[in-house]
Amino acid sequence: MRFPWRKDRVREYSQRLCLLRSELEGEEEMDEKRKAVVLLSGGLDSSTVLAYAISKGYDVHAISFDYGQRHSREMKSSEDLAKYYGVDRKIVHVDLRSIGKSALTDDIEVPTRSLESISDEIPVTYVPARNTIFLAIAAAYAESIGSTDIFIGANAIDYSGYPDCRPEYFNAMENALSLGTEIGLKHGMHINVPLQYLTKGEIITLGMKLGVPYRLTWSCYRGGDKACGECDSCQLRLKGFMEAGLEDPLEYEKYPEFYEQYLKGRKK
Repeated sequence: MRFPWRKDRVREYSQRLCLLRSELEGEEEMDEKRKAVVLLSGGLDSSTVLAYAISKGYDVHAISFDYGQRHSREMKSSEDLAKYYGVDRKIVHVDLRSIGKSALTDDIEVPTRSLESISDEIPVTYVPARNTIFLAIAAAYAESIGSTDIFIGANAIDYSGYPDCRPEYFNAMENALSLGTEIGLKHGMHINVPLQYLTKGEIITLGMKLGVPYRLTWSCYRGGDKACGECDSCQLRLKGFMEAGLEDPLEYEKYPEFYEQYLKGRKK
């Protein structure tokens, strides 16, 4: 089933337009540099958010999670991105494989779905309460360095239907962290989700404007030397590059049909 909140997009599009307008026109950086914790998985969205936070003048501290995921390829990308941008990166080990119940942390096959069916239901690649766990730890890290800002590259438009990527979730989690931390009680804890209402194409367009090295990123759920081109994440990524009028710099085992047609059209 589709989530009811997706039916009313008036507020979503309003916020998307405001973000895009501010990026195109150019906002002034902060007068005083503040610290921010950025969740850096090594994927397309998190790398764009990292660049976005840096562009806004934050003193960025990246945090990556080794949580027992089925491959380490994304962790390598997060390391490469942190080095590229010259930011500190903390690695936190959380054993979510002992909990399992996800194709990313258990012996469950990563599904192949059509692009049209993505987000129709919660897939088996959903990791139980992953963002809740990650944000809680990120908040602890932020508090330890005197920061009230957390950035996460979640998206509620082109995504795989995860419940912990919805706007309502982040609003509730921000409130919980503000109530449950000392720094939050004094100043409020802020979960910044700047990509929330952007399509993948808009995210990539923004990232290119910010100079994101997408060649260093990784999105495929299956790992390997080349991205599979079949999982939800690969398809959404390729759809984004197609919408942005660009070619993905990564190598793929195979391309979905819609991207094959796109490449053929570019060669004409």
